[in-house]
Formats: sequence, structure tokens, C-alpha cells
Amino acid sequence: MVSATIIGILVLTAILILLGIPVFASLGIGGYLLLQVTNVLPTVLLGQTLFTGLDAFALIAVPLFILTGDAIVETGFSRKLLNFTQSIFGGFRTGMGTATLFGCGLFAAISGSNASDAAALGRITLDRLEERGYSRSYASSIVASGASTGILIPPSISYIIVGLVFGISASTLFLAALIPGVAILLGMVVMNVVMNRVHGYESGTGHPELGDIGYSVWDAKYGLLIPFIILGGIYSGVFTPTEASAVAVITTIVIGVVLQRLSLPQFPEMLERSALVNGVIAPIIAIALLFSQALSALGIPEALVSAVIGTTTNFYLVTLIMIVILFMAGAIMETTPNILVLGPILLPIGERIGMHPVHFSVFFISALAVGFITPPIGLNLYVMSGVSGESITDIARDAVPFMLAMLAIILLIAWFPVLSMWGI
Repeated sequence: MVSATIIGILVLTAILILLGIPVFASLGIGGYLLLQVTNVLPTVLLGQTLFTGLDAFALIAVPLFILTGDAIVETGFSRKLLNFTQSIFGGFRTGMGTATLFGCGLFAAISGSNASDAAALGRITLDRLEERGYSRSYASSIVASGASTGILIPPSISYIIVGLVFGISASTLFLAALIPGVAILLGMVVMNVVMNRVHGYESGTGHPELGDIGYSVWDAKYGLLIPFIILGGIYSGVFTPTEASAVAVITTIVIGVVLQRLSLPQFPEMLERSALVNGVIAPIIAIALLFSQALSALGIPEALVSAVIGTTTNFYLVTLIMIVILFMAGAIMETTPNILVLGPILLPIGERIGMHPVHFSVFFISALAVGFITPPIGLNLYVMSGVSGESITDIARDAVPFMLAMLAIILLIAWFPVLSMWGI
């Protein structure tokens, strides 16, 4: 009777999410019902448990990285970063598409987010891509796909949360994620070249001029300085990720004020936007952790491990099963609740087939990233639809080749641990 009730609660939670009820509310209802039915946690401790879930030093970095990305946009440095990548690649055939994807990668190394990448770069790049012969829907799919590297290339908010859940330092995960994140970005670049050859979207305008590159480097120097400070400080051991986020946002704001690109009236709006985004993430983290604890107390992760391993212990087959699960989960739910709910369930399976927790973390986040360009949720699809005016269906259709490119690299990440474990 209890087992049937638990299954019913889990099904109800999934239905609420599919109906579009906010994720934190859906998980909150499901978690509360599980607690009431099973008594695995006294109700009087509910508030304390929610508070404890957010009482982590590493989480301070989340609003600070969001604020840094916003400041980069407000100062105009994001546009200069795109000009920099365009000066290098723009002269080649497929150059503007390549420049856009690398611009997404650079912005990912600053903001640690993906939706902010899509919104900021979409407004800048769409007209440029159309001028070079791209259809508006395909141009939107380039930005939507490239922006998904926001959670793949360090510093990534998702890796901070994964580290919190799995008990791994964010610095270790940032080091492990660097090569896989760049590899996925390069896979998208290659796919864009292939699609250009097939459809003839863009033709080159010549070779890059050293003078133009030199000028764009100088013009983008402040924008390039920020990821250098963040990644250089973290990888050298000078900063923790949280400290790096604080240094980055202060540096960006100070430079913006000195150069008169930021003014006092802009600060309240920037702080409000950062608070709004963090206000969405924080309740999800607290409530999803509670939901995850309820599942763990009920022994559901152990039962799932036994079910999967009892069926097969083949490493390649199990990783394929997990990829399917993560693709489906990413298509219907945002990354943060997926990390908090599915992470503790799938990690034991990964460990049973020989995956190191760091290796599993990189594989896990990489597979979830595909969800940003997968209907029906596909956050980046919605963002780019709003920016471009194109339908979500058209953008999703044109994003399919990039999904395939991501899948190919994800399989390499899963099957060749050295890609993520080289520096560990």
C-alpha cells in the first residue's frame, strides 16, 4: 500500500511539472506528501532543512556570476567580445556562425549561465547572421545551441550546484569540465560548417586582417580581462570560485564606472535582475534538496541501482540508458532541479559501473545541456523565439544537427574518462 502511494506521489509530481506548474511548487507538493506519508522527516524540521539546503558558501557565487554577466552586457563588453571573435573568423566561409559560437563560449566563461548568453548574444548577432545569408530560424538555433555552453564551460553555476550535491569542490569540477566544454563547442562549430556546405548559408569575404584582429583585441581588452581573472584565479589557486565571482563583478563594475559605461541609475536595475534570477534558483535548490532527501530516505536510489545493474552491467549500455534518461529529463525540467533530484539517484549507478564522481559529474551536466534546445521546455528555444520572433518549432528543427553534435561529444566524454580526469 505504501509503495503504491509513493509511486502515486511521484507520478503526481511529474504530472504537475508537465502541466507547467512551477518546478519548486511541484517538487514542494511532492516532497511534502512524501514526508507526510512516510514520516521520514518530522514536519517540525521542515523549515530547518530548507534553510540548511541554502546555507552553503559556494552558493554565494551564483548571484555574483549572474551580476557579472549582466554588467558585461550593460558596459557593452559583450558586443566587443563578439567583434573580437568576428575579426578572427569572420573572413572565412561560415565565419560569422563560427564567431557567434565562440562568442557564446567567451560569454559562458564570464556569466556561468545559458539563458543570459542566449538573450544577450541573440540581440547582437541575429541581424549580422542574416546579413551573411543565414535564415533567421537557423541563426536563432546557432545562438540557442551555443548558449547551452553556459553550463558547460567554467565557471558554471550548474557545476557549483553539482559540487554542493556530490560533495566535490567547484574548482575541481571547473578543471575537469574545461576540455569537455570546449570539445562540445568545437563539435557545434564543425556541425555549422557541415550545414553551411549543405545549404550554402554563408560565403567568405576574404582572410582575416592582422590589423583588424589587433584592433579588436585592444578594443575588447576589458571584456577579455574578466574571464582571464575568473579562470586564471581559480585554476592557479589564487581564488575559490566564490571569491573569483566577487572579484569579477567588482572589477567589471569599477571598469564600467571609470570608463563611464555604467552609471548609478543602472545599478538598481542590475541588482534587481540578478535578484530575480537568484530568486528563481534558490527556492528550487532548497525544495529539490528536500525532495531528494525524501527519495534517499525511502531507498529509491538503491532500488533503482539494483534494478539497472540487475538488468545489465555493460558500461556502454548503462551510459546509453543514462543519456536517454537525462535527455528526457532535460526536455521537461530545468537543469537545477534535475541536478538535485536525478543526481543522487544516478550517481550510484555511475559509480557501480566504474565512473569516478568527477567524471560522472561532467558527463551528467553535458547530457543535461541538450535539454536547453530540446522541446517542450527547451529554455533557450523560448528565449530565442522571444528575441527573434521565430516559432519554437522552427528553431528546434534547425537545432537538431547541433543536438547530434552534442550527443557525439557526450558519448566521447562518457566512454573516455581521460577527457575529464586529465587534471585530477
